[in-house]
Amino acid sequence: MEIVPAAPSDADAISALILGLSDPFFLEPSRVGAEPFLASVSPEGQRRYLQAGNYSYHVAKSQGQLVGLVALRDNAHLFHLFVAQPFQGQGLARRLWHVVQDEALRAGNPGSFTVNASLNAVPVYERFGFVRQGDVRRMNGVAFQPMCWRQTPPG
Repeated sequence: MEIVPAAPSDADAISALILGLSDPFFLEPSRVGAEPFLASVSPEGQRRYLQAGNYSYHVAKSQGQLVGLVALRDNAHLFHLFVAQPFQGQGLARRLWHVVQDEALRAGNPGSFTVNASLNAVPVYERFGFVRQGDVRRMNGVAFQPMCWRQTPPG
């Protein structure tokens, strides 16, 4: 298993992974109202993010296949964290999180991160040390839980 910076050529595989895992996010099975989310995770949307200067993407590959991804926006917001079903529960999500967390801290992040967690992923983020911030939000056809992670000051 290797974790490497993502390239625009990974956009199709990134989009496929996200879409394959996104059913629990939608407020309606028909996905009505979720068009902004769907556009953002399309291959074109992912290519735009991959080429933007304020996003840092890394992908996990096993035998050349993309099996996980993590993206950080503005050196502080955990934008994406996805692991293919057969690789879940093996610590890959934590490894991906640590890649962008360490990178962000080295780049000057003061030790604070946010995430809009899909409801089925809240327990995973809580295990990473994120805490819920307010109520579940529903917008653009999806539901999510705002969460925050803060580094404990030494002492």
